[in-house]
Amino acid sequence: MRRSRSAFCLIAVASLSPLAGCGGVSELTKENVNRAETAVLQAQQTLGGSEDGAVELQRARDHLAAAKGAVASGDEKPAATHAQQAHLDAELAVARAQSAVARKAVDEVHAGNKMLSEEAQRSATDLQ
Repeated sequence: MRRSRSAFCLIAVASLSPLAGCGGVSELTKENVNRAETAVLQAQQTLGGSEDGAVELQRARDHLAAAKGAVASGDEKPAATHAQQAHLDAELAVARAQSAVARKAVDEVHAGNKMLSEEAQRSATDLQ
């Protein structure tokens, strides 16, 4: 009985030891962290000094820092999760900034159309 219990413990320890050695971070996750960093840098360039998307960009920076920290400490899952979130937040920051630019352009077109309409009404009134 003692022998089988010892054998069971040995097998259990042997089967868990590969998991203990998995503390490193895969190359795929490291690549994803690098991609997230590139996305954050591109978002910074796109936004410039714009406030539109700034909150999302800061969140992307925070997730990137957390991903890098997780890589440094060998935590695969948090590294992968934070890298993915950093990338998504960087994309969202860019989308918000582009949306704000488009919104301003639309507002300018509407203002121009309103002025043209008022001018046309004045011209029509002057002709009568």
